[in-house]
Amino acid sequence: MKGWAGKGAFWKRAAGYGVLLAAGTLVLALLDYQRVVRSHFADAATFLIGAGFLALGIYIGTRVVKTPAAAAFDGNPQAQAALGISPRELAVLMELAAGRSNKEIARRLDVSPNTVKTHVARLFEKLGARRRTDAIAKARELGIIR
Repeated sequence: MKGWAGKGAFWKRAAGYGVLLAAGTLVLALLDYQRVVRSHFADAATFLIGAGFLALGIYIGTRVVKTPAAAAFDGNPQAQAALGISPRELAVLMELAAGRSNKEIARRLDVSPNTVKTHVARLFEKLGARRRTDAIAKARELGIIR
């Protein structure tokens, strides 16, 4: 046990020297920092002034200059009513525009794939389309979907 007591004192002394060396290094680094700041004061002042103007510009931009809110998309209810597109068919049309397959649409809307096929066929009739891309293009022309 006496051997370990001597090693503990060694580690305490080594840690003490380490703390002193770290403190000396910190003092030298601060002195070097002060020398750099003194020799490059104009650069540091320019940077700080620029940063202040940047912060002021961002503040003014967010407080004073307000962008108008985008108009809410209504989906052209007149065209939907004129064509007789039901809310469920509109949901299917939006899913088609998102590029989803019939199976994916069926899963997302919780209906059978055959129901989706029926809705798609009715949409083709109502929009005068022969394929999905035609139906989506026609619906975008009419402002039914984005």
